[in-house]
Amino acid sequence: MPYVVDFQRVSTTGLESSPVADALAGLRANEARYFFNKYNHVFSVEPAAQAQVAIDFVNRVLEERNIMIESPPLEATSFQVENIRWTYVFYQSGLSINVLYTLDGPAPKRAVGFKLSEGMDVPAELSDFKFARQKSKLAGTIRGSYFVIKGEY
Repeated sequence: MPYVVDFQRVSTTGLESSPVADALAGLRANEARYFFNKYNHVFSVEPAAQAQVAIDFVNRVLEERNIMIESPPLEATSFQVENIRWTYVFYQSGLSINVLYTLDGPAPKRAVGFKLSEGMDVPAELSDFKFARQKSKLAGTIRGSYFVIKGEY
């Protein structure tokens, strides 16, 4: 059953098994606020067991860089806003991965974004990436990085 993420009252629902559940919930709420403010889209997630298609898609894209995430996924979602397909996976470690994939246009934007919740270490499988810091009222300090997708998915 989908869970609508409330960015006004941050909740750890679905994320309780994470050692950084509060920070991960803030990160998830930060994403929900972004989509509501920019696209008027309500951000909802499903438990990993019900969102295997989204998780498999992210894993296929990560194979482009030979990245396998060790932490188990807790929640995921996939949706389309305008001409962009977005896929998110939230992991037990506090990691959030999103795939931005434009579906048409002369210069499509396609990238994978990594965000680390406050309090988590950089996972070994992402140690080659440099992470920039951003402040969020909902999530504290978020560290983020990305890579451009080269393949077609």
